Amino acid sequence: MPSMLDAVVVGAGPNGLTAAVELARRGFAVELFEAGETVGGGARTEELTLPGFRHDPCSAVHPLAVGSPAFRAMPLARHGLEWLQPQLSLAHPFPDGTAAVLTRSVGESAMSLGPQDAGAYRRLVSPFTGHWDTLAEDFLRTPWDGLPRDPYRWARFGLDAIQPAALLSRRFRGEKARGLIAGLAAHAIAPTSGFATGGIALLFALAAHENGWPVPRGGSQAISDALASFLREQGGTIRTGIEVKRLDELPPARAYVFDTSPTALARIAGLGGAYDHYRYGPSCFKIDYALSGPVPWTAEEARRAGTVHIGPSATEIDAALRAAVAGRDPSVPFLITAQPSLVDPGRAPEGRHVFWAYGHVPAGWEGDATEVVERQLERFAPGFRDLVLARAVAGPPRLAVRNANYVGGDIATGAFAGLQTVIRPRLARVPYATAHPAVFLCSSATPPGPGVHGMSGHHAAKAVWRRLRGA
Repeated sequence: MPSMLDAVVVGAGPNGLTAAVELARRGFAVELFEAGETVGGGARTEELTLPGFRHDPCSAVHPLAVGSPAFRAMPLARHGLEWLQPQLSLAHPFPDGTAAVLTRSVGESAMSLGPQDAGAYRRLVSPFTGHWDTLAEDFLRTPWDGLPRDPYRWARFGLDAIQPAALLSRRFRGEKARGLIAGLAAHAIAPTSGFATGGIALLFALAAHENGWPVPRGGSQAISDALASFLREQGGTIRTGIEVKRLDELPPARAYVFDTSPTALARIAGLGGAYDHYRYGPSCFKIDYALSGPVPWTAEEARRAGTVHIGPSATEIDAALRAAVAGRDPSVPFLITAQPSLVDPGRAPEGRHVFWAYGHVPAGWEGDATEVVERQLERFAPGFRDLVLARAVAGPPRLAVRNANYVGGDIATGAFAGLQTVIRPRLARVPYATAHPAVFLCSSATPPGPGVHGMSGHHAAKAVWRRLRGA
């Protein structure tokens, strides 16, 4: 090992791994430290319930990962990453037994919304379809990257993206389209009246049409393992099972890059109250299930979808999100569910299935939402409870233990609200830099924000290598 490393990365989530890879492949000496026994962060796979049932404790479906400019620039397939596409990316069932869907086909998706809204949906997405590569690169860019590659489309997308999802939904007349948009926007874990929630909905819809919403064969751990394998191939070193509490515990290095929450970075690096202003958002209540058979959805489309959203109206979805933000107990939650074993049967014993569902709850909430979650599932899949072999329950405290970045159980590592929607973690030309000239932040608390896409790590690495080469 050299007497002084070029960079030390703390935290082996997708962003920390990406930052380490980007630096190592440019010839820098890099060492990565992870508190857990395996790499992964929010992209892991474990046997949470019964032997042979492989669950993803956090993310399972990856529309942003498969289309990530950072990941596409790496030979991750050579390192074992294989994407599997379900027949339908998303189904959003309704009480009458029908469902809105997202597929690779804009026409099929539009028709699922009903004739009154099919045209409006096509008009919403058609300016951007076929342009994912430039749109993703421009949308996931940083201010110092210069002009967008496609300024016209970037500006046009921005005009739609800054709108609240509730305003974007006014283009539609029927409840199916409005419910679909509200469910997509809910991935921001913020009320649909919130600034830029329309952009979240539109981005996820476009991702479905361009790249699908796939799962990695074997589980989300495959993404992290592929990144780790590529890092080692580039000469980087990974050390697991080491919790870093102070900067002086790390080897001497020219730069330190943290895939942590901003408050953890401040504590470890001795930055005082540098991020005391930073706000964390509401949390989730997640249940991983081992099932004896597939979920018995009433809507046929839901039986073929990798992801199923459960919220019968935009109004009910927004009410559930507002309750979580306001600190109220969940009563009728909006659910995001995933059924990866439909397309990846090796995730469970033959004939069995893995399935997860989560609803939104207040930060740090210590209650048990199992009953209200399963009551909501039974509304759209009668007999679901009869299939449950085992369940693993994780409320906010458990989520925070699983991943220290999830402060109060906030899986987005920061509230999607107000100016923090677009300015994370602080107002700065280079948001990855800190008051310490050798310390950088690369977690999803930095632009472009949450999701398994590695772009925060990519941009942070760019800031680091510019600093190192300048020095």
